Amino acid sequence: MRIHEQHFRTIWQEANAVCLIDQTRLPFEFVTVTVKTLPEICHAIRSMQVRGAPLIGATAAYGVALGIQAVATDQQLNAVVKELIATRPTAVNLAWAATRMQQQLQALPVSARAALAWQMAAEIADEDVAQNLAIGQHGKVVIESKAGVNPQQVVNILTHCNAGWLATVDGGTALAPIYAAHDAGLKVHVWVDETRPRNQGASLTAWELAQHGVPHTVIADNAGGHLMQHGQVDMVIVGADRVSRHGDVCNKIGTYLKALAAFDQNVPFYAAVPTPTIDWQLARGADIDIEMRDADEVAYMQGQGKDGRLQQVRVIPHESQALNPAFDVTPARLVTGIITERGVFSPNQLTSLEPST
Repeated sequence: MRIHEQHFRTIWQEANAVCLIDQTRLPFEFVTVTVKTLPEICHAIRSMQVRGAPLIGATAAYGVALGIQAVATDQQLNAVVKELIATRPTAVNLAWAATRMQQQLQALPVSARAALAWQMAAEIADEDVAQNLAIGQHGKVVIESKAGVNPQQVVNILTHCNAGWLATVDGGTALAPIYAAHDAGLKVHVWVDETRPRNQGASLTAWELAQHGVPHTVIADNAGGHLMQHGQVDMVIVGADRVSRHGDVCNKIGTYLKALAAFDQNVPFYAAVPTPTIDWQLARGADIDIEMRDADEVAYMQGQGKDGRLQQVRVIPHESQALNPAFDVTPARLVTGIITERGVFSPNQLTSLEPST
């Protein structure tokens, strides 16, 4: 992704530190921060300075590297991994990346672990980029098929939350096919759900698409069904934080309602995910641990005031309580296909991708 004519990943290493884009400041301020300790990187994950399942996974890998720089014993390594996994329970990529680091490092002499951990984390980040580029190419074919014989026909795509470059190391998941189609000259337009309560669609997806020059329109979360009823949505593409082995899709809260509307209106509904987001140990999406976040995220909204400064304003009565589940689960029966780096699969075909044990 290029920002102000400079290429950025969302996370990268500098010496024995990790640099990342503070996504809580977007779209009004583009700020990078440097983290040097395990508590700092855990805070970055919890506070959603970094978010999106693939990016959280890469961040956890770098977190393991940070956490064992001074002491790299098995005891320390296990403690670091446990602390990282506890930061956000729903996204499977976090536990996958931290556990992969743990297993690979435990096979090494203690004296070699600190240095090689950086290399292992970088490999996870590079793999994510390659997977996302492949997702983009496979998803582009889906968009091309919707355009049919007329590449100048505008394909209207609805997405929910942010599953673009900012949710990954680079390239995106749900937005990767859109970028690939746009760059290939196809006419695409994106309906961007605002995605309350944290507004990742309005703040992040819209900002990304504007940077890339992709036509888009921000809509209230409740407008998607209306647009589908009036033939203004050709397909829905979302990301996911966890997918069960049978194709149940856990994504940002509100995704299930979009899938229901799409099913009712015969609008194709796709989830774009790298295979590390598929939890092969999980048969049913109903068994996913849904993260409950601070109610203040519902009670308050962040925006830019007239003075240019970011500020929070309360939007519900002081006497009212709020509930803030971060995710919901879309059952496989509502999912047209899963776009992965290995191709596009219906939910009942997904087990063909399961790694052999």
